[in-house]
Amino acid sequence: MESKMRRAEESSPFRKPFSMAAAPLRFRGMPRRSRFLVYGLVFISFLYLIPRMHLGMGGTLLFFLISPEAAGPYGGGHKVDILRYVDPLIGTTNGGHVFPGASLPYGMAKAVADTNSHAENAAGFVSDNSEILGFSHMHDSGTGGQPSMGNFPLFVHAGCPEDDHKQCVYSLMDRPIARVNGSAFAAPGYFSLNLTNHVRAEMTVTEHTALYRFSFPGNDTLTLKSDDPLRKKDVDITYSPIILVDLVDLMNSRSTGGIQVYNHSGRIVGEGQYQPSFGAGRYNAFFCADFKGAAIRKTGTFISNNATEGVNFLDGVGNGFYIPSGSAGAWIQFEKPVENNHEIMARVGVSFISVDQACDNAEREIADYNFERVESQARKEWRKKLEVVEVDGTGVSEDMLTTFWSGLYRTLLSPQNYTGENQLWNNSTEPYFDSFYCIWDSFRAQHPLLTIIDPPAQTDMIRALIDIYRHEGKLPDCRMSFSKGYTQGGSNADIVLADAFVKNLTDNIDWDTAYKAVLSDAEEEPQMWGVEGRGNLESWHKLGYIPWDDIDTNGTGPMSRSISRGVEYAYDDFAISLLASGLGHDADAKKYHQRGSNWRNYWNPEQADLYREDPDGPVLKTKFKGFMQPRKLDGSFRYENTRACSPVHNMHICYYDTHLSSYEGSPWLYSFFVPQDMDSLITLMGGPDAFVERLNYFHTSGISYMGNEQGFLPVFQFHYAGRPAISSYWARSYIPSLFNSSVNGIPGNDDCAMGAFSAFAMMGFFPVAGQDVYLLTPPFFREVKIKAKSGGNKWAVIRVKNFDPEGRRIYIQSATLNGRRYTRNWITHEFFIKGGILEFVVGEEEGKEWGRGEEGRPPSWYGDEDFGDWDGNKGVEGVDAEEEERQAGRRGR
Repeated sequence: MESKMRRAEESSPFRKPFSMAAAPLRFRGMPRRSRFLVYGLVFISFLYLIPRMHLGMGGTLLFFLISPEAAGPYGGGHKVDILRYVDPLIGTTNGGHVFPGASLPYGMAKAVADTNSHAENAAGFVSDNSEILGFSHMHDSGTGGQPSMGNFPLFVHAGCPEDDHKQCVYSLMDRPIARVNGSAFAAPGYFSLNLTNHVRAEMTVTEHTALYRFSFPGNDTLTLKSDDPLRKKDVDITYSPIILVDLVDLMNSRSTGGIQVYNHSGRIVGEGQYQPSFGAGRYNAFFCADFKGAAIRKTGTFISNNATEGVNFLDGVGNGFYIPSGSAGAWIQFEKPVENNHEIMARVGVSFISVDQACDNAEREIADYNFERVESQARKEWRKKLEVVEVDGTGVSEDMLTTFWSGLYRTLLSPQNYTGENQLWNNSTEPYFDSFYCIWDSFRAQHPLLTIIDPPAQTDMIRALIDIYRHEGKLPDCRMSFSKGYTQGGSNADIVLADAFVKNLTDNIDWDTAYKAVLSDAEEEPQMWGVEGRGNLESWHKLGYIPWDDIDTNGTGPMSRSISRGVEYAYDDFAISLLASGLGHDADAKKYHQRGSNWRNYWNPEQADLYREDPDGPVLKTKFKGFMQPRKLDGSFRYENTRACSPVHNMHICYYDTHLSSYEGSPWLYSFFVPQDMDSLITLMGGPDAFVERLNYFHTSGISYMGNEQGFLPVFQFHYAGRPAISSYWARSYIPSLFNSSVNGIPGNDDCAMGAFSAFAMMGFFPVAGQDVYLLTPPFFREVKIKAKSGGNKWAVIRVKNFDPEGRRIYIQSATLNGRRYTRNWITHEFFIKGGILEFVVGEEEGKEWGRGEEGRPPSWYGDEDFGDWDGNKGVEGVDAEEEERQAGRRGR
């Protein structure tokens, strides 16, 4: 019988060790003449290539001998299948919340094993020792907060004690089963796991359908080993698999639902209504499951652990007191699946429209139940998306290649393409994307990366955002499961739209409506600004800041975060000014440009940096003076610890329900968020040298936290002071110390943005989101090639002439662009549209000239004349130095 490891039309990464070991067997199965021909061709090829080994061909030869997927000049000296360097398990512990299961790029169907890891299983699976709850078909990736989706999980028993279906467990509270440690494997479009109840689960997907392959040992009697001290002995079960489908979701949020199993065909269909994980509202979901591989013995339904045979329909199943676990569903018991290596296939179509559409999705996308075909097609889709980037990884470690490609891969998991599945409005021909989760995170790196590597998808996302505005009246700052997500800062979809506009994404984008959308954010306060738009707009327009003690009668939302919301509102307005200028609205451009300087109203030039080294020690003070601080209606400043909500001081007190004036970051951090006006900020901080000293201290003191996306840009802001070498130093400090190829290889919730940060940094540039500016550093590879938007055979190439794989030469000494001297430490998007060759010479010491002069620094969009009558000391009636020290002491370090 042919091994299932050799059935694939195109070998998967998880099959390679098996297929390599089996190769001699296939040769022995050939006729003798054919074998001689093959051996002869290999021998002749070897003789031909020996003289060329000094040119590096030996490694290519070896790779061709062991891998049929090799071709071309890249990837460790040769082009390999880049998917071998993608490890979806990176970030599946330590708060990364990465989805590691089977998915297509932006795919709706996302199949994986769900674990019972409390506070960690937001994306379903966690790389720890937690038990398995089941296998579900829809997830989000990288989110914080509560678990997302995980609707309609399958759970599989190899059999029941005494062959009695009533003795199997069904409830979510009782059915979790241990995994076989080390058995989890993930690759693009594929996930597998072995359970200790003798079930092996494999899964792959299409756009709206998950296909599972459950394998069993085939013995008539199987033993379940108990690691539960309450169970006195092992339990024997009779081989006769049961597969159940539960109406529960990962959040256990179902308000109502229904399910039906058809006893002749074995089809199970159902629906439920659920809550989003980080928003307000409810959504409906539907599924259609079919099975193949064994005859049906029995069917029934269950509520909690009460399984009833022959009752094949449940309706109106709420999550009330009579279902403590939330579990209710249907089950099928099968005869022994004796063929196809004791396998049962499960095909689950999902929809947000109806059961009928879920069934149509499944039947259209996977009519043949061909696991290898579906998986092979998924890999092809991933290659197609990723092959727009090529890197020459000669001399680079496999860990670093895996860090890079896996980061790029994660960037393409969300937002999810729900076009054709929009349950809120069906009168639109526009694309619909969901799981913008959240734009507060993703605008900084993910969306700018998609603009470069997948502009058609980013264009569709822009169109989807505009269409959401058309139908719901506001752009989202966060959105999931057809629900309005909680707003964390500014109205940052404004920046996503402006970024697309200045980078010339135009295909079928209605920029007139886009402009109305951003004006709505800037001018019209919604009733519930906690889930859309902006709050405190009356004060923002009149005073130029959000007072700490503001009284907002126009809408409701969290009356905190006045610093972080204020500096983001200022940048949002600056982004709107770019859009206004480009669309010819000159008066608006001037108005919003002026509002973009409102960040200055938070700058308290007298604020000291006070701290304690231990709770009982004295209050200490650094040399740094001047920070963003909350301000009252009367214009006076209110003291807030400059380090609050940083790793060195009360890290976890500034999440969504915080009372503080900064959100998920300290005043230290937000004092750097002025990407539109860096010259002014540098002046206020004492000039370029003082700015560099302060920014270095931010990174060395422990105040910086790279687990939130606001920490990304400060890695590269040394560019604005003419010191790009220091940006390069810190990028290479955080990679690989915090961003690496381990399962905890990202420092925080991925949000599909952590991968974008590492991908950008390793390619040698980082975006200033909302502007046509990319800050340049040396790539981590000898050469990076990105397919140019102009099409044809054009590439944007970044090359290091004297590349050092040991990582000692990391500072740019000089650069050329298309053969001409290039002195700027930044570049525009035109490079990625038209293509070209940007070439660096690097050294072990900071370069003396490149990017250091004033003419080489990134643009600052405000000059001294824009200060007008602004006076940083005006209205400063806050606490005096003694009171500051007293408050700092009371608050601790």
